[in-house]
Amino acid sequence: MAIEKVREYLKQFNMEQKIQEFETSSATVELAAQAVGCEPKRIAKTLSFKLTDGSAILIVCAGDAKVDNPKYKAYFGTKAKMLGADEVEPMIGHAIGGVCPFGINDGVKVYLDVSLKRFETFFPAAGSHNSCIELTCEELEKTSKGYVEWVDLCKGWQEE
Repeated sequence: MAIEKVREYLKQFNMEQKIQEFETSSATVELAAQAVGCEPKRIAKTLSFKLTDGSAILIVCAGDAKVDNPKYKAYFGTKAKMLGADEVEPMIGHAIGGVCPFGINDGVKVYLDVSLKRFETFFPAAGSHNSCIELTCEELEKTSKGYVEWVDLCKGWQEE
């Protein structure tokens, strides 16, 4: 089970005890916000994309952010193409609803979007459809396997 893989991965940072598990689903931004008891924008959603070379990447962004296609194309040199539902688990290592940047497959690069930097803490998933972990920007950067850099690839979140 992916949550066990995440728990094992987070042990190296002494953070496995921070994982929260819920009786209800936290598979979407809205469900996760209800389970945690926070605003949806504080849910850190992890989106999976395929680059032209066939490799997979993850972009972790705020719950109210959307990938901006022109920014994505300018950064990666290609149009944004999300992984198909049947590709996510084999390429990333987690199923849809629990995708996170912890305990992922080797070779997957992780980009953290600046939309998260406005929060003291936020809640990415922890490998299952009913889990999360509360982290700061620094903790997310430190614990994300395959972390590359902070990027500005999203829109919609500044319109508060």
